[in-house]
Amino acid sequence: MRAMSVVQPAQAASALAADRLKLTEIFLSLQGEARDAGWPTVFVRLTGCPLRCQYCDTAYAFHGGDWWDIDAILSEVARHGARHVCVTGGEPLAQKRVIGLLSKLCDAGYIVSLETSGAIDIGDVDTRVSRIVDIKTPGSGEVARNLWSNLPLLTPHDQVKFVVCSRADFDWAVDVLREHALADKCDVLFSPSHAQVSPRALADWIVEEHLPVRFQMQLHKALWGDEPGR
Repeated sequence: MRAMSVVQPAQAASALAADRLKLTEIFLSLQGEARDAGWPTVFVRLTGCPLRCQYCDTAYAFHGGDWWDIDAILSEVARHGARHVCVTGGEPLAQKRVIGLLSKLCDAGYIVSLETSGAIDIGDVDTRVSRIVDIKTPGSGEVARNLWSNLPLLTPHDQVKFVVCSRADFDWAVDVLREHALADKCDVLFSPSHAQVSPRALADWIVEEHLPVRFQMQLHKALWGDEPGR
């Protein structure tokens, strides 16, 4: 007679935790940034972020949130009926179990993007995911958190974003762009921090410097302002 395997309470709790993530919200909207701007997209916003960028517009995701089973997340995403899914935060990679969620979303046939601060290693992210890496400028207040070892991992499927807070930020971003040949690796996006740099000024600088980058504004902000879940 075979001995029965007994699952100890601690093991059961560990297995349960392995299938959960802490989420602030899941919602359907239009993608407002990056390569897929304009597409109806399901946003999965994870809770928590180790950075404190001075221009952050989602500080409400720093704390709180609810625990979701990964299967429940997949079911909620499917309920919205969109092909595009964006996993964002906070900083989603601060929760290691997000790696599994990203792969399961890809397995389910979604077009998946990940918005990450660039402060955490992207090497374990499924290569089917478009990794949108936000390189922090000096004006962000978090430039020291940039993990430069992420840059050699970038592929044409990925994207890099700079949020520009001043002319000095712009010049710094141009230096990084050229030093690391970023435009040869993937799409590069320059965005204005609206409280500090006008969109027109940034557009003029890009044109004057003949930069191989894409200017972008936040479409969702133009449509809905700072309303959460939009």
